[in-house]
Amino acid sequence: MRSDRALALVFANTGDALLTELTAFRSMASVPFGGRYRVIDFHLSNLVNAGIDKIGIIPRSNYRSLMDHIGSGKPWDLDRKQGGLCFLPPFIIGSDSGVYKGHIDAIRNICTFLEKSHEEYVILCDADTVLNIDLDKMLKTHIKSGADITVAYKHGVMPDYPAGHIVLKLSEDGSAREVLVSTKTGCECDYGLGIYIFRRKELLDLSLKASERGYSSISRGILQQNAETLRIFGYEITDFACAIDGMRAYTDANMALLKPEIFHELFNSERPIYTKTRDDMPTRYGLSSDVKNSIVGDGCIIEGTVENCILFRGVHVGKNTVLKDSIIMQDTEIGDDCEIQYVTADKDVRLQSGTKLRGSEGCHFVIKKGGII
Repeated sequence: MRSDRALALVFANTGDALLTELTAFRSMASVPFGGRYRVIDFHLSNLVNAGIDKIGIIPRSNYRSLMDHIGSGKPWDLDRKQGGLCFLPPFIIGSDSGVYKGHIDAIRNICTFLEKSHEEYVILCDADTVLNIDLDKMLKTHIKSGADITVAYKHGVMPDYPAGHIVLKLSEDGSAREVLVSTKTGCECDYGLGIYIFRRKELLDLSLKASERGYSSISRGILQQNAETLRIFGYEITDFACAIDGMRAYTDANMALLKPEIFHELFNSERPIYTKTRDDMPTRYGLSSDVKNSIVGDGCIIEGTVENCILFRGVHVGKNTVLKDSIIMQDTEIGDDCEIQYVTADKDVRLQSGTKLRGSEGCHFVIKKGGII
């Protein structure tokens, strides 16, 4: 598939309200994941691996961290004179607040960007999922089927998505008989992953009509309102895909990487995941250190026991400290003689010597960015 057949739009703040412990000062897209990545890395990598080299990032709030992480887009080979990466600011003309309410408003705000583009198709991505998928195959399937809209979905238990995400009722040929917008969770169904493919001109037309009718979400304003007149098809994702719909989902998704089969499925060598590089020294292990079944980033200093943990870059684990079943983010320092289990610590946390903290497998004890205990 030629790279100029499609462009992409990534919505950076989808699901912020469900992960407030980590999104108070950053967008969902820039939430750290897996020892060295951010959630948006998976979406940008999926797109560039499919040959998509024109990507617009649509933030809404708290996007300084995101801009710092992405920069010019060089780690994804998106620092280009033509196409490449573009930040599309969260301002909508005529709004009292100046900030868009939903995806329809955001698309309306960037209509000039879309009108001046020449690509035939647009891929829309909500940056609240962690997945590695073949978007080139999805685009080819969309074109071959003659669909007006293709929706990536997964069969399983419906996550605690915010209102606006969809459930598909599919026919045998993959077309949608019905599109439901449901807040009911815990039921087994075919639920959307927030990835859609449209024709560019049709997206503009549908968004304008939905906006005129007062809709702000794609799910209600476009999919549900036009389910009987448009050819809407589902595209099933069978590989690992996790919706980050809360702290439990976030911790479960990280800890799942400790299973080799999940790790290799997500970090597929044929579709690599790229991220911002940080030049650092190799991790140093003290004479009394003991590390088991853990992912450890560069630049760490480990002098204690670490078991079943995700350690981001630059973490220091002190002497005689026992750290288990935890997610410890960048540049956090854990003192000597600590006992830590089922804890998620954001960046730059300081745990003083002798600290004892224990959450539970289903409910980690969360320490905010820069916290001191």
